[in-house]
Amino acid sequence: MNRWCGKVAAVTGASAGIGAAIARSLVQKGMIVVGLARRKEKMEKELECVKDKGTFIARKLDITDECAIIHTFEWIKKEFGGVNVLVNNAGIAIPGQILDVETAIWKQTIDVNVLGTLRCTREAVKILKETCEEGHIININSVLGHRIPRTGNAFPLNVYPSTKFAITALTQTLEDELRGSRIKISSISPGLVKTEIFDFDKDVSGWPYLESEDIADAVVYALGTHPRVQLSDIMIRPVGEAF
Repeated sequence: MNRWCGKVAAVTGASAGIGAAIARSLVQKGMIVVGLARRKEKMEKELECVKDKGTFIARKLDITDECAIIHTFEWIKKEFGGVNVLVNNAGIAIPGQILDVETAIWKQTIDVNVLGTLRCTREAVKILKETCEEGHIININSVLGHRIPRTGNAFPLNVYPSTKFAITALTQTLEDELRGSRIKISSISPGLVKTEIFDFDKDVSGWPYLESEDIADAVVYALGTHPRVQLSDIMIRPVGEAF
């Protein structure tokens, strides 16, 4: 991780859960971290106790707003000279059966989970190609992007797994497109993580789970690999998970 000290990382969905944990870990490793989320005040509160070698800057961003994304990455380039690491963490999961929910829910989930990732990746890669610096794109995926568990009606997953299968595919496609550059791309696929996405007292009570810090550790590990190492995917499950 020493080579990333003083470098710039953008982390989407940094206001809580996995995103906040990742931002905290990267600041502690000496990076300049730009947290991107709709809840700017919550990001600032989550990260206010982080005092280490790095720096945290909170910036409000809705990743469904393409113009706002373009403007944000232009701002990052102007303020910091570029971006070296992008962690695509922002995502939503709205429970329900696919055939029962409204079209607007399908569109919203795809817009955030897939198009948001693509928009941010495109702008980060554009800057990296201009600066010719080493870069790493990390997509926070899910075990549901590799296999669908049979939960019946107990926990309807809606189109969320479909969006995560899309993340698996676009990560592999971009890995091929980025060959010959200094930009790596990795997917990190957790099992159940204790975050605000789920009601742990109602939806998944008694299920084994991971903490957000476990995923942050995986991000740090991926970034710490040698420049010659292409780490395509890390799958992390809690001990005892039945999926």
